[in-house]
Amino acid sequence: MANKKIPMRQCIGCGEMKPKKEMIRVIKTAEDEIILDTTGRKNGRGAYICPESECLQKAIKCKGLERSFKMPIPKDVYEMLTKEMEEFETR
Repeated sequence: MANKKIPMRQCIGCGEMKPKKEMIRVIKTAEDEIILDTTGRKNGRGAYICPESECLQKAIKCKGLERSFKMPIPKDVYEMLTKEMEEFETR
């Protein structure tokens, strides 16, 4: 049996390369809406982040989402992501 290649993605917070399945995908939809994609299958430009709040804080501090999506990110989007990240961590 051949070894299957594991897709790797870079975290926009810590910058580490990790398997795609271990990461949370944040997407920018065609309507310029920023949402968390827990399924990893929604359409849109994706950026990946580790499921840890410290990585989200680093991404906010170094403007990781702004760079990935090439647009300013409103504060309420970060608040929503923080809330969703906390819910994801409790699972």
